[in-house]
Amino acid sequence: MAAVDFWSSGIYLKVSAVDKNEVNEAFEILLEEIEAVANALNEEGAQAFRAGDYDKANSAIEEATRLAEFREKVKGLQKEWVGLFASEPRARKEKGRRRSRARLPRGLRTPEDAFRRPIMETLVELGGSAPIGEVLSRVEQKMKGVLNEYDREPLPSDPRAVRWRNTAQWCRNTLVREGLMKGDSPYGIWEISEQGHKWLTKEENQ
Repeated sequence: MAAVDFWSSGIYLKVSAVDKNEVNEAFEILLEEIEAVANALNEEGAQAFRAGDYDKANSAIEEATRLAEFREKVKGLQKEWVGLFASEPRARKEKGRRRSRARLPRGLRTPEDAFRRPIMETLVELGGSAPIGEVLSRVEQKMKGVLNEYDREPLPSDPRAVRWRNTAQWCRNTLVREGLMKGDSPYGIWEISEQGHKWLTKEENQ
């Protein structure tokens, strides 16, 4: 089986395709855990605001903002990990090794990056901007062959929220941060930016 050999702190390591995939899966589980805490903090802040406890609301929102920034750093590390092996040929399936190894204990959602193009395409189809519900409805249709059973489960932290919709909304946050979607759109409206139009055209021409 193909592997990548390198030295780390004087220790010789062999990183197989199995290792790479499991690390990437671990990143996805970590990202979801961070998102769950950030979602809870945002809800705590919203409840405090409605109750008139503005100090508590601001504190929760600030903490959620810091956590969102930390999440971006984790996503950056995940992309760096994947990039380390981008030029490596796909390895053949390994026979008779690691079959009894325990898998990661939780289901695995569809990664956030899988939502990027469907969201952007949907916004263009809807004239550049549309309400969240309308965007997500079309995204679901585009991704019906991609979304898995785990994606369609409610979040443990909020039974009213479906996991894939939460992932899509985090993807929207990333797209806004990257300038591909507008961050100053009216509440409840998602809108593609000029930079986003250029990105999508480039993607479609590849």
